[in-house]
Amino acid sequence: MNETSTDQRTAGEDSVARTYEVVIVGAGFAGLEAAKRLGRAGVDVLLLDQNNYHQFQPLLYQVATAQIALSTVARPLRSILHRERKHVTIRTARVVAINAAKKTVTTADGVRYRAEILVISSGAEPNFFDTPGAEEHAYPLYSVDDAARLSSALLGALERASANHDHSTNQNFTVAVVGAGPNGVETAGAIAENIRDVVGKYYSHSFASSCAVHLVDMVDTVLPPFSQTSQQYTRNRLEKLGVKVHLGSAVSEVSDTDISLADGTKIDAEIVVWAAGLKASQLLEPAGLTTGRGGRIDVAKDLTAPECQGVYVLGDAANIVDAKDRKLPQLGSVAKQSGRWAAENIRADLTGRPRREFKFVDMGYMAMIGRGQSVAELTPRRYQVQGMPAFLGWLAVHAGLLSGWQQRAAAVVSWARDYLTTSRPHAVIYRPEAYEIARYARTDDSSTV
Repeated sequence: MNETSTDQRTAGEDSVARTYEVVIVGAGFAGLEAAKRLGRAGVDVLLLDQNNYHQFQPLLYQVATAQIALSTVARPLRSILHRERKHVTIRTARVVAINAAKKTVTTADGVRYRAEILVISSGAEPNFFDTPGAEEHAYPLYSVDDAARLSSALLGALERASANHDHSTNQNFTVAVVGAGPNGVETAGAIAENIRDVVGKYYSHSFASSCAVHLVDMVDTVLPPFSQTSQQYTRNRLEKLGVKVHLGSAVSEVSDTDISLADGTKIDAEIVVWAAGLKASQLLEPAGLTTGRGGRIDVAKDLTAPECQGVYVLGDAANIVDAKDRKLPQLGSVAKQSGRWAAENIRADLTGRPRREFKFVDMGYMAMIGRGQSVAELTPRRYQVQGMPAFLGWLAVHAGLLSGWQQRAAAVVSWARDYLTTSRPHAVIYRPEAYEIARYARTDDSSTV
């Protein structure tokens, strides 16, 4: 390890542990790809993340709906980077401050690291858009912890409603999903399928018929990035699954019993899933970087921060444009490609070569609607595929993107079982406190349980 300073401590100041050639904040798609490429090239890297694992965010909704196990989407960082361990140091620590000008990073334990080149890929967090009650009562779905909480809460609310239904109180189990983008559509479809195929099997058909899923968004269509043909197909499939779609009216308030829409509609909801959008980590603005849309950094075409030399911003922390100056969406494919490209530019910086402008390879969009049903629009020409062919393509792409052969094998086995049966062996309580809140929170009718 090329350490230019070790264990330098000054009384009254945060310690400066070491200076590395590259410090990467965040082990998401972008940060992990950059660390891999740089480690293989022999560059000394420090990778910082508050978790000791990399999470595969596109499949979190399947963890929440018991289609796959939590271990399928979370793989330890040291397992992923074991071949690069000579050059990549991993520290599990929460970053509390970044100084972009000085290229330093401070962690919650008071240790400060300095970089010759700093990479900020600090990810994002749910954007509740200051909606009253949303942060307190809604369940976001952006991290493994979010998926575990939502999964347990769904089980708790389901158990509570079932018990009350058995006592002839006609208690319904209702879920509202806020946000009709890919994450919201996939989550709503998966929950609706569970109600149709699993609740009736393990509880009762009369109870299942009283359950409902609502999909809500202020925009006037589902899957805004897709074509009108794909949007209409998706809405039709969702409604066939029993999802009640409410578009064109924003959520004005969320409570522990319902959500209110701007048009005056009120929807009863045992569980509210928030898939309405993300904003960049709150670390960015205090770091001395000018933020743009979504609190993200408008990076230069070579992926560097305009104000600071030697600072790269990637993934959900960055607003990245393509060759035609169009802002790219916050997708895993963009993050992975930006991480690889930044690694090559960093190697150019370290060897005195010029950087290259980022060129994104657009493979298109995909979204799962339910068992055997997906939509895909492939390549920049947006070739449209629907139904079973798109479903199989979605499975193949996501299996290939998972990190590790064990995770891929586990996902394929789970998908095969899910397609052939209606069992849910992964329906376990990950977070007992979330289960208890959803199971017993309301006391108005708890005596009937």
